Amino acid sequence: MTYLADEKRYEKMEYPRCGRSGLCLPKVSLGFWHNFGDNCSRDNMKKLMFTAFDLGITHFDLANNYGPAYGAAEANAGRILKEDFAAYRDELIISTKAGYDMWPGPYGDHGSRKYLLASLDQSLKRLGLDYVDIFYHHRMDPDTPLEETMGALAQAVISGKALYVGLSNYDGPTMERAAKILEELHCPFVINQNKYSILVRNIEQNGLKEASVKNGKGIIAFSPLAQGMLTDHYLNGIPADSRAAKDARYLKPEFITPEKVQALRALNAIAEERGETLARMALKWVMRDGAVTSVLVGASRPEQLIENCRAFEGSPLGEEELVRIDAATAGL
Repeated sequence: MTYLADEKRYEKMEYPRCGRSGLCLPKVSLGFWHNFGDNCSRDNMKKLMFTAFDLGITHFDLANNYGPAYGAAEANAGRILKEDFAAYRDELIISTKAGYDMWPGPYGDHGSRKYLLASLDQSLKRLGLDYVDIFYHHRMDPDTPLEETMGALAQAVISGKALYVGLSNYDGPTMERAAKILEELHCPFVINQNKYSILVRNIEQNGLKEASVKNGKGIIAFSPLAQGMLTDHYLNGIPADSRAAKDARYLKPEFITPEKVQALRALNAIAEERGETLARMALKWVMRDGAVTSVLVGASRPEQLIENCRAFEGSPLGEEELVRIDAATAGL
């Protein structure tokens, strides 16, 4: 059966601008880090993508090595884009990245021009696309001149293989240096992708958040629910069916300390007083001050996406609530 998108999808979502650019992103974006590898159900992948788009989620975020195996998420997404989303390509923002280990040898990792441009060509083949909307360098590479890495991003735009570029996992000072280089190259650098949540606030400490606002760049926050910790799953420790119990690659059991569980319970109490779930409050917190353009969520079930998109209903967090949230997580 041919997929037909919900005609009212754009009534369900808000679309802030990325900093001072012309590009708008949905407040909630769908990440393909998990649940789109070759170990996952194709039917479930389709359900996730259909549900997302019907909710007004127009941004699908990938990377070259998302899987398993490396490249699998792009290949699986590419098949679904071809089969079901061809009519909607101009309504979608598709992003991918390169910067981590992808293939053997010295040219399949880090930030060289050789690696980035070859990886982008491979990504486009797997995705079945002529271009991506955003191409990211996935992490800082101190061993490659920043001018070379930024020059490769600019070349991706010049060649028509990317419309915009972004940086992921950069700190504030390095991002500002990169932004100056990209500005000189007339390259549209619009967004930073970094981990950010109530429990992980590195971008406040390494200058990235402040520098993004100052330089007019957007931020998209990945792991805004701290790999599921900022849900009701871990309020009583580690359930047998949880990610921490079944797949400790990304959320290790030792991360869920008694102190963290106590903090999660305190946060959950604040959310309950507001009449919302901990997950909704956590997403609202990430976007509380306008610096973050979009929260990047993963989902294993469509119902999780529906719940996440309800995060911005109701009143914003008040000053007293923000103080209590900070107090609950102090010292973690």
